[in-house]
Amino acid sequence: MDTDTTKVEVPINKDLQANDEYMRNLYKNCDDIKIRHFQFGSDYKQEALVVHCDSLVQEEKSNLLHQVIKDMPDFEAALSLAVSVQQIKVFFENKGVSSRPVMLLKNYNELNANIVNGHIVLIFDKWDLALSFDASSVEKRSVAEPQNEVVVVGPREGTIENLQKNLGLIRSRLKTPDLKFIFKQTDSKSNTKFVYGYLDGTVKKEMLKEFESRINKIKKEEILETSYIAELIEESSITPFPQYRFTERPDVASASLLEGKIIILMEGTGTIVICPGLFNEFFQSASDYYQRSVFSSIIRLVRFVGFILSLALPSIYIALTTFHSELIPTVLLIALLDTREGIPFPAIIEALIMLFFFELLQEAGVRLPKPIGSTVSIVGALIIGEASINAGLASPIMIVVIGLTGIASFSIPYYDFGFAARLLRIPLMFLAAIMGGFGLFLGFILIFLHLSKLHVLKEPYLGTFTLNSTSLLKDGFFRLSLKKLLKHRSTGKNV
Repeated sequence: MDTDTTKVEVPINKDLQANDEYMRNLYKNCDDIKIRHFQFGSDYKQEALVVHCDSLVQEEKSNLLHQVIKDMPDFEAALSLAVSVQQIKVFFENKGVSSRPVMLLKNYNELNANIVNGHIVLIFDKWDLALSFDASSVEKRSVAEPQNEVVVVGPREGTIENLQKNLGLIRSRLKTPDLKFIFKQTDSKSNTKFVYGYLDGTVKKEMLKEFESRINKIKKEEILETSYIAELIEESSITPFPQYRFTERPDVASASLLEGKIIILMEGTGTIVICPGLFNEFFQSASDYYQRSVFSSIIRLVRFVGFILSLALPSIYIALTTFHSELIPTVLLIALLDTREGIPFPAIIEALIMLFFFELLQEAGVRLPKPIGSTVSIVGALIIGEASINAGLASPIMIVVIGLTGIASFSIPYYDFGFAARLLRIPLMFLAAIMGGFGLFLGFILIFLHLSKLHVLKEPYLGTFTLNSTSLLKDGFFRLSLKKLLKHRSTGKNV
């Protein structure tokens, strides 16, 4: 029998032997797929095929199903065509084989999809239908605080690799029928199941329509993580700026839904995609809403200053020392010239070498185990910095500039947004080395023009900076008091 049924929905064969051959050919060399042939009934003339993935199902559920079939001497009568399929379903549900409703499968596509999703499939002889029992059991980690989004005050729950658990964490915070979850599945080898959610009456209809049109185009792609989906539906693939936010906190996802966002979740990953992600939102953190507005506003300003320093501090230093030394106070200029004496490289090359070393240390610190990684980052920075000065490869002031640049990049809550600053600082450095302050100014103008043209799901990336927007003053670089902020959100519905 031909086993290529991914494109055409082939009905299940009534001949049990043909079904047996099909399953064994399809799952050849798949030792974790168990295919068992049963004979049962009062005279053991009835036959059935039980198929399941041993690594995905609960062993006790599999044993219970086998026992139920074996212990039924009158099952032969129950399988007669005079008995409705619904009665057979009710019989198994009453026996407690599955806590969820028993499913009826009509074709091989459905049959294969259920097997790889942890279901036990039961195929009877002379039936063109199969029964599917949900017995999935995949080890998942327990709900714990996300390591990348730690807060001093606030919830400690984080999402895990179980889709249903994650949906429950969000649903428990937004107990309203307006919260909609739409399930989707790709027509690919991975049979990826993912969900997108939104608050009806809060999300903008145009944005939702655009989002759904892009989601519906994802059909044949092999998707293993939510970041795949985010990249497939993004507006521009060449911009260094992220267009969607990622979180592992259900409280952040719930708050985003209240703001009219769309979220994407997927089985097998705890990362939630928040659509769209606008410029000022990447300076916000969950902890901002669990402390007083004054503190949150100050911290957000610090983050924005950190972003500017991370982006432009090396360029400013290069422009000042190369083209505009008259802007530096005389005493400081003399000190800078003394420290640069004997350095064989111009400022741009010196900065690039030190940045390369810093990025190398940062990447090593991330990839190594946590206790070793932090040690390597700190000790490595001290040793390389001191050795570079002694070897005459870099001046002390350059070590300070690069160190401040690196520390400033850590103040940005979202890693991918901080990476955009790390990427753009290189062309800014070259512009500063070639044209000085004018080149730096030109670089900022080009970045601003790029951001102003960028749209995410028909929303302007700099939307909060528009003249008719008051969001920037209410929950942008500043945060209003919670009383005013909640009042603003409650009246901000979109239809």
